[in-house]
Amino acid sequence: DVVIAGTDTTATTIEWAMAELLNNPKAMENIQNELSKVVGFKNELEEFHIPKLKYLEAVIKETMRLYPAIPLLIPRSPTQTSTIGGYTVPKKSMVFINLPWIQRDPSSWDSPLEFKPERFLHDNKKCQFSGNNFNYLPFGSGRRVCAGMPLAEKMLMYLLASLLHSFEWKLPEGETIDMSYTFGAVLRKRTPLHAIATPRLSEPNLYG
Repeated sequence: DVVIAGTDTTATTIEWAMAELLNNPKAMENIQNELSKVVGFKNELEEFHIPKLKYLEAVIKETMRLYPAIPLLIPRSPTQTSTIGGYTVPKKSMVFINLPWIQRDPSSWDSPLEFKPERFLHDNKKCQFSGNNFNYLPFGSGRRVCAGMPLAEKMLMYLLASLLHSFEWKLPEGETIDMSYTFGAVLRKRTPLHAIATPRLSEPNLYG
């Protein structure tokens, strides 16, 4: 459980983010332009750079909206029979919260199936990772919110920023990306992502 919660979910989210960025080269260009301004081509990425990378943060948030690593939140068991939205939920039944459906709900999100990081730039405070907005719950909410949320947020930002700061990325010749997923404890890509990296920085010593 510790391995899945601490590493598998992070790796899966990075893979989804890279897949979407390879499918949306303008978004990748926006991140790398931001990195060029904040970090520069002759410097290593450091922790103090991370809070300044607002477009990168928006990409992480949009990735977690479309592909929440844990698609079904921790189940609840009601203490009494209730009627919710016309459905009867019996007492002591097991209730799972379907996060992909919530975060792709067209009544809450404009063009919900499109990868649009800009939506988090225009109203960033509305959708924080804290779980206070029930339309956006990638880490859950309330007393059962993910205990590793602060660490995961930093890891995701640093890992994705490092990959895009250090390398240019492209797909192998003639390949496309399969964006289908397997729905289980973790929302994984059905087929692993393959991409080609080439050095981006001007100083060879930064790679080593």
